[in-house]
Amino acid sequence: MDILLKYFPDLTENQKEQFGKLQGLYAEWNAQINVISRKDIDTLYERHVLHSLGIAKVHQFADGSKILDVGTGGGFPGIPLAILFPECQFHLVDSIGKKIKVVNEVATAIGLTNLTSQHERAEKVKGKYDFVVSRAVTRMKPFIQWIHQKFETRSINTIDNGILYLKGGDLDEEMNEAKRPYQLTDLSSFFEEEFFETKKVVYVPF
Repeated sequence: MDILLKYFPDLTENQKEQFGKLQGLYAEWNAQINVISRKDIDTLYERHVLHSLGIAKVHQFADGSKILDVGTGGGFPGIPLAILFPECQFHLVDSIGKKIKVVNEVATAIGLTNLTSQHERAEKVKGKYDFVVSRAVTRMKPFIQWIHQKFETRSINTIDNGILYLKGGDLDEEMNEAKRPYQLTDLSSFFEEEFFETKKVVYVPF
């Protein structure tokens, strides 16, 4: 938890309590259903929770925003973002049902009321959203094909509706292949830990 408070010192007591429960819950569920690497359990707050919250360093969602998390796995980045933005609505989807079970159990255990989930492929999800978030589920070109029709036409945020994608490494070739305007933000600009040296947030407006 200390690493979260280092970068997000203004968390409410309820948010601190919710974040604080994640370690035990994921350790318990991961032993039954492998949703994150076993070796990452001890670094859950750095490599999964704080990494997810990197999106919040790039953009603060306006109250009332609707966010779709595609390929959420065990709930990243959706669950940490839902804790941080309690006035926004999050819908987490994954094509693997047992991972959505973990999402539901964790969300219920910490009392998240602004989160829904669905066992479904991204392209079959109904509804319109302000933003689509994800954590490196595939290359950007096919990802855009899955979700390009899922954006609200009106915008209530300070930036245009679009994709906020957590990705690492050299992304120039991949983004050129996608043939869309984009912005890259290095998470090393915000987080000093070595893990974030090559990590980025990719913003693709729609």
